[in-house]
Amino acid sequence: MSRQKIVGLTAPSGAGKSSIAQRVLDAFPSMHLAVSVTTRSPRPYEKHGKDYFFVSLPEFERLLTEGALLEYEEVYPGCFYGTPHFNSKEVGGPVLLDIDVKGAANVRSSIGGFFIFVAPPSEAELERRLRDRGTETDKTLLTRLQRAKTELAYADQFDALVVNDSLDEAATEAISLIESYLQQ
Repeated sequence: MSRQKIVGLTAPSGAGKSSIAQRVLDAFPSMHLAVSVTTRSPRPYEKHGKDYFFVSLPEFERLLTEGALLEYEEVYPGCFYGTPHFNSKEVGGPVLLDIDVKGAANVRSSIGGFFIFVAPPSEAELERRLRDRGTETDKTLLTRLQRAKTELAYADQFDALVVNDSLDEAATEAISLIESYLQQ
C-alpha cells in the first residue's frame, strides 16, 4: 500500500486558502479534508463539523490532554486552532489540510507532505479582502494584518507558492501542483 499523501494549503488570513481548498476538494473527489478544531466563534456562513469543529477552550484543552491533536497553535490571542489526528487507513485517499502557517510548518516537519503557501498579491489587497469580509473589528483586523506580515516571511519555507491575484487562476495553479504531487 502506498504512503498516505498529505497536501497542505497555508496562508495568512484573507489570502484565499479556504476558497482554494474548496476548489481542490472539488477537483479531487477522493481527497479528504482534515477539519480543524478552533475555539473561535463561527462566522455566520460556517458550519460545525464542515468548516471547523467549534469548541470551548476547556474542550480544546481536553483534546490536548488526550493527545487528540496532531498540532495546535494560539493563532490569535485566545483563539486556538488545531489539527486532529487522522487514521490514514480510515481516510483512504489523500488528506487536505487547510492550516495556519506555523501549524503547516509543524506538520510538514513531523509527517511530511506537500505544502503550498497561498499569498495575497499585496498587503493592501489582503487588507481590502479582510475588510470586505465584514467579520473583523478594527482591533481584530489590525491583529490579523500584523500576523500576516510575520507569516508572509515564511512563504519560501514551503514546497510551492501560489499568489492569489485571481481565484480561478490560483486554484488552477494549486490543482496542477497537487496533481503532480499525487502522481509521484
